[in-house]
Amino acid sequence: MKHILFFGLLLFGLFACKKKVEAPPDLGYDYAPTTLGKFVIYDVDSIVYDDFKHDTTYYKYRIKEKLEEIYVDNQGRNAIRLVRYIKNYNDTVSYDNIVWTVKDVWNYTRTATTLEVVEEDIRFTKLIFPVKEESTWNGNANNTIGEWEYKYTSADRSESINGTYFDNVLMVTQKDDKNKNQIHREYYVEKYAKDVGLVYREIKDLRSSVVTAGVPVEQRITSGVIYKLNYVTHGYE
Repeated sequence: MKHILFFGLLLFGLFACKKKVEAPPDLGYDYAPTTLGKFVIYDVDSIVYDDFKHDTTYYKYRIKEKLEEIYVDNQGRNAIRLVRYIKNYNDTVSYDNIVWTVKDVWNYTRTATTLEVVEEDIRFTKLIFPVKEESTWNGNANNTIGEWEYKYTSADRSESINGTYFDNVLMVTQKDDKNKNQIHREYYVEKYAKDVGLVYREIKDLRSSVVTAGVPVEQRITSGVIYKLNYVTHGYE
C-alpha cells in the first residue's frame, strides 16, 4: 500500500512540474521578410496626366526588388540594400527575353517595432509591429513631407492578388481623402503578404481645375498620376 501511495505521489509531482509551453505571439514580422536573396517581381502600370502639355502618357513595365546586402546605416542599425531592376514593356518581345537592368537602390530596415524603407532618399515608416488591425501611425515621421496617418485597414485576411492566392494579407491605407477635397484626390494603399512582403501598391494623386457637383475628381482629371503595382512571382537567388 505504501509503494502504491509513493508511486501515485511521484506521478502527481511529475505532472505538476510540467509547465504548459505557449507559442510566442505573432508580431507580424513575416509581413516584412529579411532573408537575403529574396526577390519579388511586379507588373507596373501607370498613367500620367500633364496639364501643361495637355497630354496623357501610359507607362508599362516590370520591376524586380531583391534584398541583396546588409550594411550598417547612419543610426548604427543593420539595414539591407533593396536593389530594384526594371524591364520596360515591349509589345513585340516577351519579358522573358528582356534583360534586367538596375533602376535604383533603396534601403530596407526592419527593427523590433517598424519597417522603414528609403525610397529615392525619402524614409517612410511602412509598417509597425505588432501588427494589429486599426492601428495607426505617422508614416512620414522620418521625412519632411508632413504627417500622414497610416492605418492597418485589415490584417491576416486571405486575398487573391493578380491571380495569386495568399492566406494572410495586410492592407495599409496610407492616405484616403475621398469626399474631402473637390480639386485634389489622394489615395495611397499598400498590401503585404506573409513570407513575401509587398504584393500590391495603388496610388491616385489627381487634380482637377474644374469643380462639378457630384462628379468625382477621377472623372474630371486635369493633372496627376494613377499608379498600380501588382505581384507576379517571388523566390530566392
